[in-house]
Amino acid sequence: MRTAGVYAVKWLLPLALTVLLVTYMFRKVDFREMWHIMSHGVDYWWILAAMGLSVLSHVLRAARWRLQLRALGIRPPFMALCCSIFGTYALNLIFPRLGEVWRCTYIADREHKPFTTVVGSMVADRFADMILVVALMLLCFLVAAPAIEAFLVKYPVGQGLVEAAHNPWLWTLLVGGAAALWALFTFGRSNRFVARSRKWIAEMWSGFAVVTRMEGKWLFLFYSLAIWSCYYVQLYVAFFAFPFTRDLCADPSLGFGLVPCLVAFVLSSIGMAVPSNGGLGPWNIAVMFGLAVYGVSDAQGTAFSMLQWSGQTVMLILLGIYTMVYITFYGKNKRTPTPEQLLREEEKI
Repeated sequence: MRTAGVYAVKWLLPLALTVLLVTYMFRKVDFREMWHIMSHGVDYWWILAAMGLSVLSHVLRAARWRLQLRALGIRPPFMALCCSIFGTYALNLIFPRLGEVWRCTYIADREHKPFTTVVGSMVADRFADMILVVALMLLCFLVAAPAIEAFLVKYPVGQGLVEAAHNPWLWTLLVGGAAALWALFTFGRSNRFVARSRKWIAEMWSGFAVVTRMEGKWLFLFYSLAIWSCYYVQLYVAFFAFPFTRDLCADPSLGFGLVPCLVAFVLSSIGMAVPSNGGLGPWNIAVMFGLAVYGVSDAQGTAFSMLQWSGQTVMLILLGIYTMVYITFYGKNKRTPTPEQLLREEEKI
């Protein structure tokens, strides 16, 4: 009963959050106006171009992950790695973060390697993304500080995070918790749970720290920059699909649309941290607000964000189908994780 309740919370909470945020997004939108915008004056070729850039970003992510896995002695075929990334984002449409569990389980089972080591490499992969998001935020503060300040004023969540960071009780709790864990793992080594956890952490750290000693560190950096460049350019390309965002690209005072795109891109990247199905809701709201700062109406911003999100979602579904076909016809001699395995591995994380 307890397990069923935990799974219900894990699955229903993100779904409820998605519904809540989508409801909030559409609350003040005139659906007739939004539909008119989407059905008149949209150049869908630019949306297709953005979809193509999305595929390229996934391939580059697979190439970056291959560098880490090779340093760990794990050498799956490149197409298997590409499909692991395709499947990751397709599964995240169903349940947030389930895709990350699946790709680690798939590669670990396929190559008969420790799951926790592969998870460590994935965590390092995501850590690199976090560093780049922080760098983009700093850049955004430099070139568009008023827009970020307006975001913090309208959405008190950002202010709440800043206030929490200055709360001494929070830091006391964090330091106390860290000290308690250190004592447990130092003086409780004979405990079966502690011994198993130490082994799990050691394997995970091995996968995480491989970035610092692997060959091709500069290539890793190049792939990281290329991945996020694809993300940014695919949003900028979508600006040319709509008349109102195309006007922003014609304004030299806005860097020919590069600054508004950067603001929307950084805010949407932050929004993706909110657990929802495929980013639906938080990603759209963040993009809408980023565009609203530059005079784009709620209906126009909703039309833009929904069409761009829908194009990416269709692409992910197609890539997910391709992944299923690949595993079925080219992975018969390798083990493929079952739904039960995925749930067990998710509990480990």
